[in-house]
Amino acid sequence: MHRTVVLNVVGLTPGLLGEHTPYLSRLAARSGVRPLQPVLPAVTCSVQATFLTGLLPRDHGGVGNGWYFRDLAEIWFWRQSNRLIAGEKVWEAARRRDPTFTCAKLFWWFNMYSSADYTMTPRPIYPADGRKIPDIYTQPGDLRDEVTARLGPFPLFHFWGPAADIRSSRWIAAAARHVYDTRRPTLTLVYLPHLDYNLQRLGPHHPALHEDLRAVDAVCGELIDHVERDGARVLVLSEYGMTAVRGAVHLNRLFRTAGWLRVRDELGTDKLDPGASEVFAVADHQVAHVYVQRAELLREVRDLLSHEEGIAQVLDEDGKRAHGLDHPRAGNLVAVAGEDRWFTYYYWMDDDRAPDFARTVDIHRKPGYDPVELFLDPALRFPRLMIGWTLLKKQMGLRSLMRVVPLDASLVKGSHGRVQPDHKSGPLVLSTEPACVPERPVVATEVKDLILRHVFDDG
Repeated sequence: MHRTVVLNVVGLTPGLLGEHTPYLSRLAARSGVRPLQPVLPAVTCSVQATFLTGLLPRDHGGVGNGWYFRDLAEIWFWRQSNRLIAGEKVWEAARRRDPTFTCAKLFWWFNMYSSADYTMTPRPIYPADGRKIPDIYTQPGDLRDEVTARLGPFPLFHFWGPAADIRSSRWIAAAARHVYDTRRPTLTLVYLPHLDYNLQRLGPHHPALHEDLRAVDAVCGELIDHVERDGARVLVLSEYGMTAVRGAVHLNRLFRTAGWLRVRDELGTDKLDPGASEVFAVADHQVAHVYVQRAELLREVRDLLSHEEGIAQVLDEDGKRAHGLDHPRAGNLVAVAGEDRWFTYYYWMDDDRAPDFARTVDIHRKPGYDPVELFLDPALRFPRLMIGWTLLKKQMGLRSLMRVVPLDASLVKGSHGRVQPDHKSGPLVLSTEPACVPERPVVATEVKDLILRHVFDDG
């Protein structure tokens, strides 16, 4: 077996390689750049599940970053249990071939209670007083204390939210190096999210991205150099490419206007009631699962969506089947945004009626993905003072909301979820072992076998 490290550099595309990515560009020159064809939806949880199982969403069940749990009548995003994903995982397939094989799965999703040997994932602590305390969950459990003592607490607020930046990817890379050196896993899977942030804030063509590219390239270069000196093979890939967007489509407001979506009044705000709604959307970047409770409404809902500006496709059962998305968790219809649009979860008609969590970073309570969480509200006159005062109140044990997120969807300049027809703007594959990579575009369902080839083949 060959020790192998897989770097998932989120948002990296062939078009972003160049003078600002010297380490990755040198690797590309050695191996060539292979375009990677993702699944629909091209979002983190779905693509990662396909990478690690070799299956389409119809088979592994990861139809998005979140979905409507019909038996609970609730929408949940960013669940962590590996038991939500069906299929044989790459480390299980490798262990069948050689029982001495071990795997470290670091910050890839669906990472709790998996059969991987070493795992690490964000797991904040939420005390009853409303605080959010950065922490991680690891297998085995003592790895958490060991890594935290060595590196300090996981920089959760630099992993997502208005302060998200390179510090989280640097911490993850340092943790990966520690696990690689001390546990000696055969396969190390590392998730580096840094490019994701400003690609969404600024769009894929903004000149400020040059600094982001240099920063993540340096993190990758240091890690690649370290493991290559040890004789390891390296595979670099990404999950999706970003498109520039100029606006959003508010599907749930459309359904509310049609009289199909229901809300509850809770303390003077609107709370989505999906179990009582005839139609609602679970928005996830540029793809949305549309749940229709009565079959006789399907044609009317599809006609409404088909004529709405900013929607490129509406997939029915045949369309879902063609994309490998025909799983019971999927919506009755699946909407795909136009290349320059994305879908919000917004369902209130007046911002004064927005729920209390709308202006906070709250990825679990929101019934859809919210990239506006990456921004500080420009209407705040003294945001740092406001943040400091809120933190002080929390430290004093007072309940207080960190209301810093705007409700302006036009701030978002980049999105993903569609399958990119242009290879330069889509995800990629790079490798230190050109003989292990086919001389053609790589399909997402082939990544599992591609990883196994790096581990077991002699080229």
